[in-house]
Amino acid sequence: MNRPPRNTERLFCTPEQHVTAVKSFAQALAATTGIVRLAKRTSNLFRSRSKASHKLNASLFANTIAVDPKAGTADVQGMCTYEDFTDACLVYGYMPAVVPELKTITVGGAVSGIGIEATSFRHGLVHETVEEIEVLCGDGKVRICRADNEYADLFRALPNSYGTLGYILRLRCRIIPVKRSVRATYTRFSDRSAFLAAIEQECESGQGSADNDFVEGVCFDPNTFVLVTGVHCDEIPDTTNKGPEPYYKNLLSKSSIILSTRDWIWRWDPDWFWCSRFYGMENPVLRFMFGPWMLRSERYWKIMAWYRKHRIESKVQYLRKLVGLPVSLREPMIQDVEIPLARCGEFLDFYEQHINIRPLWICPLRPLVDSERWTLYSMHPGAVHLNFGFWESVPTNKENAPDHFNRMLEQEVTRLDGRKSLYSTSYFPVDEFWKIYNGDVCHTLKERYDPAARFPDLYQKTVQRR
Repeated sequence: MNRPPRNTERLFCTPEQHVTAVKSFAQALAATTGIVRLAKRTSNLFRSRSKASHKLNASLFANTIAVDPKAGTADVQGMCTYEDFTDACLVYGYMPAVVPELKTITVGGAVSGIGIEATSFRHGLVHETVEEIEVLCGDGKVRICRADNEYADLFRALPNSYGTLGYILRLRCRIIPVKRSVRATYTRFSDRSAFLAAIEQECESGQGSADNDFVEGVCFDPNTFVLVTGVHCDEIPDTTNKGPEPYYKNLLSKSSIILSTRDWIWRWDPDWFWCSRFYGMENPVLRFMFGPWMLRSERYWKIMAWYRKHRIESKVQYLRKLVGLPVSLREPMIQDVEIPLARCGEFLDFYEQHINIRPLWICPLRPLVDSERWTLYSMHPGAVHLNFGFWESVPTNKENAPDHFNRMLEQEVTRLDGRKSLYSTSYFPVDEFWKIYNGDVCHTLKERYDPAARFPDLYQKTVQRR
């Protein structure tokens, strides 16, 4: 079994410790005034934020409370990273039903900020695997929310709320059994229509059956698509996710591989998908020298945050101009969007013409049949959607507005009846934003659960970056 290579005792806390932490946290909120924000050691946001009046220390909410294989659920604190939560579940031979791709994403963050992965074609989005949420609201009250209790309206509104209605303290999440390893099969396509048809067929055949446990894809160029399917197995792993070259290169060179379940779950994390190439970490010598210390997505995120904080790009361009070298203007483009499968051909036409960042991650998801209950992130229930993830920059010019391509993307996603994740920069005008994200209901809930506006509202948080 894939027992974590660490002391497992540190992964857990007792229910009594959690209750004590909740009381302390609520008291800390009551002792402050003005806008507050969580003080966190990790973050997977890719937008800058203004300073808050106060930061609340959430470090006491970073553990798993209990794993119950018989019930198929686990109770976990909101600030627990998925690395720690997954390790706690693996001790029992289980994993969370949907595990986002990067280790330092927190469980509460994946609910309040939306999360998916290669099991989402069957289990939906992260928040659809959650049965109960304990939340500290802006009015200072701690509420336990479920779909069937008096706080069902808050339960339905927490996904995509980004902490604007309350802070998630505890969740009860569904878990699924695992085996020793995962066998991944790679099927390559040169025709886009054939690839889209194949990914639809895999999602349909896997729904409710044992055909697939994981489904995702990667587009390397307009004529090179790879469909990835994975199944749990008891075979011995034949490779690792921290080898001499990044995991994603297997997709073009092999037809299948076997990874330990833990390595499979974190297959994208050591190289932040393929973004490690920008830091030279596709070099086998550097991978050997720095090893596991560097091969973690959080390292690249911290480098990127430092790079952005100190405006390195603008300084480099200034120096190039000063010495007479050509200046290359680029617009950062770090985005994830969900598009209904029937409109994905149109989206890919747009993408190839205007963005064309490669590789392009493609992850199918099927919102569960009752997904219309989610207030701030409604999608077509039961229908296959594709998530497209792209994280780099695109060439621009001084005639374009600084948000030219990002704004164009927002408009196209809206036209195609899709949704854009809000973890990165957004540029929606306020009226357009609230039309997409159910503003009337959101404002009503804000008045009910955060009447003193201790937290910024969703537009202020995600677009105005407060």
